[in-house]
Amino acid sequence: MTDQLPHIVFDNSYVRDLEGFYVESYGEPAPAPAVLRLNRNLASELGLDADVLSGPGGAELLTGTSLPDGAASIAMAYAGHQFGGFSPQLGDGRALLVGEIIDRQGSRRDIHLKGSGRTVFSRGGDGKAAIGPVLREYLIAEAMHALAIPTTRALAASLTGEDVMRDGPEKGAVLARVAASHLRVGTFQFFAARSQTDKVRQLADYAILRHYPEVAGSDDRYLEFFRKVRDAQARLIARWVLAGFVHGVMNTDNMTISGETIDYGPCAFIDTYDPKAVFSSIDQFGRYAYGNQPNIAQWNLARFAETLIELVSPGDSETAVGKLTDELGHFPFHYQHEWLKGMRKKLGLIKELPGDLDLANDLYTAMEGQNVDFTQLFRALAGAVRGDSASARGLFDDPATGFDAWLARYLDRCAGEALEPNDRAAAMDRSNPLYIPRNHKVEEALTSAGAGDMTAFDRLLEVLTRPFETQDGAESYAEPAPAGFGHYTTYCGT
Repeated sequence: MTDQLPHIVFDNSYVRDLEGFYVESYGEPAPAPAVLRLNRNLASELGLDADVLSGPGGAELLTGTSLPDGAASIAMAYAGHQFGGFSPQLGDGRALLVGEIIDRQGSRRDIHLKGSGRTVFSRGGDGKAAIGPVLREYLIAEAMHALAIPTTRALAASLTGEDVMRDGPEKGAVLARVAASHLRVGTFQFFAARSQTDKVRQLADYAILRHYPEVAGSDDRYLEFFRKVRDAQARLIARWVLAGFVHGVMNTDNMTISGETIDYGPCAFIDTYDPKAVFSSIDQFGRYAYGNQPNIAQWNLARFAETLIELVSPGDSETAVGKLTDELGHFPFHYQHEWLKGMRKKLGLIKELPGDLDLANDLYTAMEGQNVDFTQLFRALAGAVRGDSASARGLFDDPATGFDAWLARYLDRCAGEALEPNDRAAAMDRSNPLYIPRNHKVEEALTSAGAGDMTAFDRLLEVLTRPFETQDGAESYAEPAPAGFGHYTTYCGT
């Protein structure tokens, strides 16, 4: 153990306030820990010394080999519905909550290690992670952050100095990630499934104070709490869909109470627009397809509501179910509101007019079956606003079958607002990314990194941190996969 462990001021409220909701656990010592990539900007936000974190002591911390005084070092308990089937005990099988800190803005943040070894919740795996999935999560999480999509953040990717066995030997690695919290729908399900109402109430009170303190004094605070989580998820999923993101494994243990995206396993961004797009190797029936994500979010929220029945109306489940069902039924309205608000920004529309929803939906209808690159189209629409529609039309196999008529309607709609075309187009460019984590570029970066060359990873990360700005020499990062790339498949790598 090095004597240069980083000094961190922890304030571990989860451990302090929720005894019985976790198991003390420690990482397996890494034989040769080394920080591969450190997010120095995030470290600064957290008030941490990036130079120390990148050194030997930081490597020990970031792999779970040694932890500084005051760390929590726990595995959190949770359950969850996985592809619709309920597992009463999941938990952090390969992860540790190192502790909580208060960042420079006064916000409470978790520091969490993923791939640090087995815990009591491990289910037959080795509890470790390979370099590919660790770097994937690092890359996608930071891309999501740059796209203004609520997300956990990547603090560091570190090598352990040992191989892990997957299809063959791969370099072992640990991801250090940061979150507003790691509370999940599945955390509530763990205790509700055991009829431990007092613990569900204790957890809800903790979550309210941590994430939604404005409802803490309400007489109906648990119903208000449900509304807050519902609306946070509506905002999150709308932003996913607007960016063309497919999470891939929207199990209830992957739905956070804070409304942050968590766990980037079999995730991907669509190239060609397809509401049925699925990339996960295990989603054989399209449960978590691109266009199905709002429905699944509502289904997951129904499972969350079930855990709150006794809290909402103690001793009167019929009344509680009625109240919660009514609130759940408002999810599609809130989701549609968030989605349409985002679509107006993508289309550069200032006013809110009654026909906007049909206009937005009809664009998606025009795209379907036309092999349209989703991300490129919205950037090209800014060109159409400037007077050149050729780029947008050229993305369609046959623009005359639907897009041309839609474009005429859209330009008429724009003409009804007193906004200069160049100003509208510039606003659109600020809302529509030029660069997303193109699947072929992600695979190129991960393959090279696995072979020891981080050049492609670093360049891709650099481009993705400024997704809305045209960057010299980055033209290939805005292009879809080459014809020979084929269908993209992702895996729940551990």
